[in-house]
Amino acid sequence: MNPKSTIKGRGAQLNVHNRFFQLSHEMRDDFLEFCHKEGEQPDKNKTLYLPVFPKTIVNKVKSPDVGMAYSMNAYQGCEHGCIYCYARNTHEYWGYSAGLDFERRILVKKDASILLENLLKKKNWKAYPIVMSGNTDCYQPAEKQFKITRQCLEMFLKYKHPVSIITKNALILRDLEILKALAKDNLISVNVSVTSLSEKTRQVLEPRTATIKKRLETVKVLSDSGIPVNVMLAPIIPSINSHEILPLAKAASENGALSIAHTIIRLNGAIGEIFTDWIKKTMPDRADKVLHQIESCHGGTLNDSRYKTRMRGEGKIAEQINNLVRLARLKYFKDKAMPKLNCNLHEQFKYGQIKLF
Repeated sequence: MNPKSTIKGRGAQLNVHNRFFQLSHEMRDDFLEFCHKEGEQPDKNKTLYLPVFPKTIVNKVKSPDVGMAYSMNAYQGCEHGCIYCYARNTHEYWGYSAGLDFERRILVKKDASILLENLLKKKNWKAYPIVMSGNTDCYQPAEKQFKITRQCLEMFLKYKHPVSIITKNALILRDLEILKALAKDNLISVNVSVTSLSEKTRQVLEPRTATIKKRLETVKVLSDSGIPVNVMLAPIIPSINSHEILPLAKAASENGALSIAHTIIRLNGAIGEIFTDWIKKTMPDRADKVLHQIESCHGGTLNDSRYKTRMRGEGKIAEQINNLVRLARLKYFKDKAMPKLNCNLHEQFKYGQIKLF
């Protein structure tokens, strides 16, 4: 890799065309930043936080193989810059590119906690676990400044409502006391994403995320605090982290995780172009091999939208990966399981509130 040919501190190395715009549409970035830490020349590399005001915050998940019924996202776009992120495509709906725009233009939903409270107060709302970060990480760097995730957790605690979190950022430990309070009533579960035990791999795959050491420490602190943790080995990428499945599972178990989950990488929409450009710049020696192996898991294409198949893949390489995960569960998680979250307290809470009137 030629360091001068890449944008340091970012995952995507380009902005790709937004499929919702005509080819003649011009996208402009009107800001500059000198990146002192990385020694870059002045570059359009500054992160912009843009307030947005949606009418609702909780989404019903219609995909049958995602494993969640409701999700909410305090932010759209994510500064973590994970090159493989499936959420990149959603940035196009907001008029931006799935490439660098996704990492540089973060949409901030400052009214998220108010919208959440409005929902939780509704008489016809039936409690069911809501997943924070169904799309982008609720503990990405923006959260340090805006504290929207913390505000939402306070609402979940206030209304005794179950919530699940997906993150790869150690910033979650800032809210440990709230998480402990939720855990006392079995109202919280946390999913921590750990994709590699190699810092070198982490730095190129997920340039602005917490270190692997920090993530495993986070798993341990949460687990030791009575908060159930599942570790996401996701995505598994052939010839990049596929050889680490057993060591990753072992580390997760030793740090207190109760289970693991995995997906095999798929590169839908604009992500295929972004990932291909990235890997040819960062791993030119194995770029073609990795791309062909990903294709072999998805019927000869990088793009796979088939329910039930898209997450686990098919073919020999996918079969090997899935078998390794099954072996890892038997070896390291045989007597462990994530608890089912409590959906009853919220109804009791609402009923008690209604009686007051």
